Amino acid sequence: MARRPLPRILRSGSAQIARSREIARTAADSATDVLQPLITVTRGLRRLAAIAGHKWTATPKERRGPTLFLVASIVLVVAVIPYGPLVALISVMAAAAWTGRVRTPARTGPDEAETARLKALYEALVPYFSVAEDPAPLFAHGGEWNKAFSDYEFDGNGRLTRLRVTYPAYFTDGEAEARTRIEQLLHAKSGRGREYLFSWDEEGNQLVMSVLPALSTAIAAQRFVTVPGETVLGFTDTGAVQRTVPVSEGEETRDAPPVVWRTGPRSTEPHLLAVGEPGSGTTTLLRSIALQALQHGDVLIVEGSGTGEYACLTGRAGVLAVECGLAGALASLEWAAHETERRLIAANRARQAGHPAPDDTKRPLWILLDRPSILGHIAAADGRADPQQLLPVPLQHGRAAQVTVVVAEQFDSVESLTETVRTHTRARVVLGPASFEQVESVLGREPHTTPTPDVPPGRGYARLGTGPVLRLQVPATPDPYDEATSEAHRQAVLELLPERQELVEAAAPEPAPAPAVVAAPVPAEG
Repeated sequence: MARRPLPRILRSGSAQIARSREIARTAADSATDVLQPLITVTRGLRRLAAIAGHKWTATPKERRGPTLFLVASIVLVVAVIPYGPLVALISVMAAAAWTGRVRTPARTGPDEAETARLKALYEALVPYFSVAEDPAPLFAHGGEWNKAFSDYEFDGNGRLTRLRVTYPAYFTDGEAEARTRIEQLLHAKSGRGREYLFSWDEEGNQLVMSVLPALSTAIAAQRFVTVPGETVLGFTDTGAVQRTVPVSEGEETRDAPPVVWRTGPRSTEPHLLAVGEPGSGTTTLLRSIALQALQHGDVLIVEGSGTGEYACLTGRAGVLAVECGLAGALASLEWAAHETERRLIAANRARQAGHPAPDDTKRPLWILLDRPSILGHIAAADGRADPQQLLPVPLQHGRAAQVTVVVAEQFDSVESLTETVRTHTRARVVLGPASFEQVESVLGREPHTTPTPDVPPGRGYARLGTGPVLRLQVPATPDPYDEATSEAHRQAVLELLPERQELVEAAAPEPAPAPAVVAAPVPAEG
């Protein structure tokens, strides 16, 4: 049986039909846009009429007569006064437009996706916040999550940014392991890649989880408002410290909370240890400390990596030496040990004689060591002494002699640091991505936030002695001779560098006599 062909309009007119539909749809959208004010006013008039009808229905019968008389009086007065009808028409149209506008309904609670996320989080906490002996458990499978969760906030992606959890009184919130399990669970269920702050209220049996904003990386090296003996390691969260300093961030000036490290005779943390991975910003931290120390003291730099990261400081006023080789490092550190002893002896003799300490013992001396483990490996292969063996005198007696030691090392070489270095460097800094175990091994305490795997250079944690663990962002202090450095950061570092010594000597009409310095003997070759 032969199949009958389709009508011609269905065989060749499909494209024309689709085009006609598109034209009709476009015309309808254009008409809707043009007539939108009229539609809004019409909707508003309908709503005003409905409101008037409800008011009239709710009015008692004995009051309807006086109400009609009052309305008629108002209409008569409006019709008599000049431009009354026009003003009344404009007022009615404005009221109708305001009433007929499209209103965004106010949210009174979480939507379906947010409710599902809160329910899942509640079910995940049930095994940790419930026991079989509890007659009325706050956390139970299939229970009401809104009794345990309050003060919750979500971001645009539907992830939690703040949550207050009320837990039972029998939960062991005084144990660090129990708190860590809850924090890890909330971190995993709320979304990774962000830094969370957990605040435990043991008295009120409440836990507040909040997402911390990222610390600013736009603060470059500059002159900070500090007194002699204070060094700004970086900047932390607002409210974490009780002090702010004015900083220039781009073209703006604002107050930022600094992490201030105090050195000197009255310091409880006279020496510092910075640990991080390659590219984490430990060298940047040492450069920042050197630029601040050169304002009131002298700096001795020993660079174990030998990459020339401190070449910009070579020959500058106040920079005693920048050593990259083993022989120079040994000679410089031996001189530093003798200088520390000389300062102690001179100050002790002055005190015994009833005189103030000599001026050459009051000027701070900073010893900056970057990657001393590399020099230790070279010394072991060459059969010579490890440079760290020359540090006990500056570390043990440096506080009284105005000598400060700063050591920067990587995680894979921390074990090569001597016991003296690890014992006397009570100010600690961890930079770059690190786990809880790595941070605790350096700082002696786990951070109060969740470390993230991806952080910018100079981001980490700091702890001064037995104080709290603070988030830290080191000021941008790159090598000005590096081609990859931005022009703004390069100029910021160059402006802080002291003048070169030969320029200072050429400008001085009569050079002052050099202070007496105890020179270290140079080790004999072979």
